[in-house]
Amino acid sequence: MSLINVMPFSIGLLYDVQKRISYLILPFSFYTTYYIQSNMDITTQILEEAKSTLSCAKGSHDWEHTERVYQLCMHIGRKERADMEIVQLAALLHDIGRRHEDESKGKICHAEKGAELASAILKKYHIDDDKIKQITHCIECHRFRNNKIPQSKEAKVLFDADKLDSIGAVGIGRAFLFAGEVGAKLHNHNIKDIENTEPYSEDDTAYREFMVKLRKIKDKMLTDEGKRIAEARHRFMVEFFDRLNKEVDGEL
Repeated sequence: MSLINVMPFSIGLLYDVQKRISYLILPFSFYTTYYIQSNMDITTQILEEAKSTLSCAKGSHDWEHTERVYQLCMHIGRKERADMEIVQLAALLHDIGRRHEDESKGKICHAEKGAELASAILKKYHIDDDKIKQITHCIECHRFRNNKIPQSKEAKVLFDADKLDSIGAVGIGRAFLFAGEVGAKLHNHNIKDIENTEPYSEDDTAYREFMVKLRKIKDKMLTDEGKRIAEARHRFMVEFFDRLNKEVDGEL
């Protein structure tokens, strides 16, 4: 048999094999792309819903706070090899219960309420029950002042990211912003037993927040990367309040 006679058969066979392979590959590529695109669309919708929920939030816990926490979560989560899908959705939804805590003057825990609201949102988008459980665990135990302890790696990432946004230069700014929101004084470092003063009152100053909460955060970090970042932020904050006290007392 001549080469000329063999070639049409070989080319035809090769074409047939390629066509059969394409039938196998194309559906896989299509559904893989569809799955990724679908997940991205769901995340975007959840982001927009969280953003809308926080549209009327006070400045100290507004959408910009969520954006900063999200960025920290992405950074710490990758370092800690966490499940980034869980971390991402938990970060976006972690503060959606904040309005309820503010309106109740602290009687309602925004973390617990947020977990409840997040569960309803995630179910609406048909997120797996197991993932919802993991995400709501992250949300309900991210608060500094509650008795729920982060158990999962993802919950520890969110806890650290949220706390890091309350210390350092950003943390100082937020503390004064919150004090203004509740009508607190500028400064009150001369009050005895400042840690037992009333929250959401004129004594709920940035300095009170530093004494009651912020100065303790460095030692509460749960991830290695969180601890590393907290060290520098803590030093800056301590130096700031030390100087503020001296300026108020006329020493500087």
